Amino acid sequence: MTMDDTSHRIHNPAAPDEIVAEVTLTAPAGLPGLVANARRAQKEWAGVPGAQRAARLNAFLDDVEAACEEIATSITLEQGKPLAEARGEVMKSVSEGRAMAGHAMLAGTMAVASARPFVRNMIVRRPRGVITAITPWNFPILTPMRKIAPAIAYGNSIVLKPSEFTPTAAVILDRLARAHFPENLLTVVFGGAELGQALSTADIDGITFTGSVGVGRHILAAAAASNLAEVSLELGGKNAVVVNDFEDAGPALEAIVGAAMQCAGQRCTAISRVIVNDEIAEDFVAALSARCAAMIVGDGRSPTTQIGAITTAAQFSKIAGLVELGIKEGAVCTAGGGRAAVADRPHGRFYAPTVLDRVTPDMRIAGEEVFGPVLSVLRYRNFDEAIEIANAPRFGLTSALFSNRNDLINRFVDEVRSGMIHINQGTVPDSHMPFGGIGDSGFGSYSVGPSAVSFYTTEHSVYNQYG
Repeated sequence: MTMDDTSHRIHNPAAPDEIVAEVTLTAPAGLPGLVANARRAQKEWAGVPGAQRAARLNAFLDDVEAACEEIATSITLEQGKPLAEARGEVMKSVSEGRAMAGHAMLAGTMAVASARPFVRNMIVRRPRGVITAITPWNFPILTPMRKIAPAIAYGNSIVLKPSEFTPTAAVILDRLARAHFPENLLTVVFGGAELGQALSTADIDGITFTGSVGVGRHILAAAAASNLAEVSLELGGKNAVVVNDFEDAGPALEAIVGAAMQCAGQRCTAISRVIVNDEIAEDFVAALSARCAAMIVGDGRSPTTQIGAITTAAQFSKIAGLVELGIKEGAVCTAGGGRAAVADRPHGRFYAPTVLDRVTPDMRIAGEEVFGPVLSVLRYRNFDEAIEIANAPRFGLTSALFSNRNDLINRFVDEVRSGMIHINQGTVPDSHMPFGGIGDSGFGSYSVGPSAVSFYTTEHSVYNQYG
């Protein structure tokens, strides 16, 4: 790996004075050589039969699973989430990787009826080539593995740039991969915006990015202007749950709080808006606020911690600013609303689980992604209004409905504007299902599931005349 002499230190968000890792930043000038090496490795790997690629990928995933504790500890120290969550993230990445190995095994040649005699028509798929992956800090192993596994399964090489705030999980993946794949099939580079820009215009065949809408638009424009590489963007969300009716509020409350507060709300699929039937709103908001207020905030290494630290100082400031603005615009804070005091980590970036009631669709916090442990409650009088509120933001990643009415369930499935739809459950996706969004939440093929083949391979029509 070609590096310059610039080192970058990573600090623990629960104790910002604590340095927990250090990496050497990659010089953008060295990228052409790295990409050339990746292209040579890809040509070798493309010649390996698909079943053998899947077997070697699964062996690599075995090693990732065996390194769960090492990886999870690095995630907690760098990202801030509780250790139990970090372990779950590692195992989720393994599960998704195994599912993608299975999907790749099924992506073969397809026979198609011919329009002419003595001609055999086929559709075949080939590996796309060299893939660039740029990933964020909130899921230091899940998001990189969501790109590494399908890239390798379908016969590509991959150049990965993890977030400079949470790089160690990728360092471990790089180490483990060396025992299973050709040299340079996985290349890990480290850097910030300058390196990301260089990757967007490098001589590669596909770019997969997870992060903000603004950066995603920039990557799409850069790729269009330089190399016309295929682009897959997994962007933000302003996810809504509509609470219309229920026999028992307990499961709904548990699902909503879990989906909203995991990773301290720093996840694109987090529930951010609770759109609740006005007839049940008072009691439901009181119960929701009580559950959030009772959650334990602290260092992710403590076994009692339920919500860890906010990863970056900039993100903490954004969360605090949006909550303050929401209250100023008329929202009523019924839980949290500011920094959480943690006795043994007085300087940690901890934000209290927050509920803002009486939010209206015109408020900024109703439409902007907070990316923090904050729930905005909006009330509605009829289901038409609920659907209108849910669909108001330009985001369209995931959504949920709690109702026992079959007519409303079917309307929600037909009318809500999101790529993933959950009924009477939170917003946790399955490992083998398509993962992605519409509108400002995504562009191109979904990143998990059978449709990922459209990004990681190219399609070719074959006409074979034999008579």
